[in-house]
Parts: sequence; C-alpha cells; structure tokens
Amino acid sequence: MATSGTTNFDLSFDRIIERAYARCGKSVRTGYELAAARDNLNLLFSEWGNRGVHLWKIQNQTTNLTAGTTTYTAPSDASDILEAVFRQTNNDGTTTDTTLTKISRSQYEALPNKADQGRPSQYYVRRNLANVEINLYQTPDTTDTQINYYYVGRIEDVGAYTNTPDAPYRFLPATVSGLAYYLSQEIAPDRMQMLSQVYETELNRALNEDTQRVSVHIVPMRSYI
Repeated sequence: MATSGTTNFDLSFDRIIERAYARCGKSVRTGYELAAARDNLNLLFSEWGNRGVHLWKIQNQTTNLTAGTTTYTAPSDASDILEAVFRQTNNDGTTTDTTLTKISRSQYEALPNKADQGRPSQYYVRRNLANVEINLYQTPDTTDTQINYYYVGRIEDVGAYTNTPDAPYRFLPATVSGLAYYLSQEIAPDRMQMLSQVYETELNRALNEDTQRVSVHIVPMRSYI
C-alpha cells in the first residue's frame, strides 16, 4: 500500500472552530459564534502559559550592555527569563561566557549598593504588567560586553481565522478539545465534564512529550565504614 509521503498536516483556526463546535453538538452559523470561538482560543493559549515552559517558545536573545546601566528590557513577547550568561570578547576575537546566577526579589533588595559597578555575576527578573526587566548586579562598568539569555515567549494570538496555531502539530488535538471544553461552558453544559476530561488527557500527553531528552548520569554514593 502507498503512503502519502507528506508530514505537513495542520489545521487553520476556522477548521479548528468547526471541529470544536461539532464536539459540542453545534455548528457555526453566525459571526458572533466565530468571534466567541476566537476569544476562547486566545483564553486557551493564555491558560497554556500557566502550564509550564513550552520548548518551542524558548527564544535566545543577546543584549549589548552599557556602562552604568543596571536594568535592561527583554523583548515584548517575553514572559520570563530562564538562564543568562555574561559575554565578553577577548583580544583574539573569541568570546567567553560566564554564567549569571538568577536571584529572587528579596535577594536583590538585600544588596546594599545596587549601582556598584563591575562585572555582573547575578540578575533579578522583574515581571511587570507590560514587560520583563533584567536587573544586573554588579552594574556593568564597560560597554563592550553583552548578556545572552534564553527567555520564554508568549504564544501568539489567533489573528485571522485562516492562520494556524503557534504550536507544534502535537498540540492540535489539545487545541481542538480545549476549545470544545471552553465553548461547552457556554453552549453545551451537559457535555462540559466529558470534554474537560478529554482536554486534560490530550493536553497532558502533549506536555509530557514536549520535554528535553538528555543523558542522565547516576553516580553511586561511596560509604566508608
């Protein structure tokens, strides 16, 4: 038997909405119903932001440092900073990265002189309503250095109905079932419990798959008598 030879299956939002309404025992007939589905999809993606770190949304960013400047703003789509290094260029043109330690608000507040200049070794992330700020300690004392960091980006909004989700194909089942569950709270309360169970099952499967696969080294503890 012949196979398709393709692996590019995807669903646009209008088709996702059709499938979700069908699971609620309904069909899309009005512009209001389309708009309601789009709102619920955006709410769904916002809720996914509370489900942990999504690997496909981890982005890398390099920011030039300025002597005497402590605070730097992450890209507008950033939700949190995962890890960072202080990067400097050597005389031979190579670069050297030094790990920065992420500290809490309380630890940063306890620093006696936050404007003290030198080579940064720590950073505090302030997650504001409109942006994410990176506060370095010590404050950089030179402008020919950088910080390189990985941040978690927000899942993109729905936008046009012909768009496709800002998520891997593995999350398509959870997108459809999640929208169906959200819609059921408004139009099919009798199916809400069943659709909730399906949604949680499919989302957990996708989240469990969306992990890093790395080598694990187990070293036995040596005991002395």
